[in-house]
Amino acid sequence: MYMQRDVFQAIADPTRREIIDLLAGQSLPVKDVASNFEMSRPAVSKHLKILDECGLVVIRKKGRKRLYRSDPRKLQEVAEWTARYRRFWSQKLDALEAALAEEDNQNE
Repeated sequence: MYMQRDVFQAIADPTRREIIDLLAGQSLPVKDVASNFEMSRPAVSKHLKILDECGLVVIRKKGRKRLYRSDPRKLQEVAEWTARYRRFWSQKLDALEAALAEEDNQNE
């Protein structure tokens, strides 16, 4: 049974976030990605597979090598989704700050 992966599950893992950062400006084969981490190549391959399933990396074949590169389009969707909540909480915190300032002024 195939489990649908979620972008948020993928970026929740710090190693996968590091891999995304590493691949942001370059295409690398799995062995070069793995050389940046203290884990086995199969473990890095599992992380890359999850990132691929979520659309966070693209794979290009060059001869026998598979080169991985970050695909920022899915991250843009995440940024847009979180921006709504950032605005919401900024408004709430601004209102709280104003209420606390008003209370301080009344107590002086």
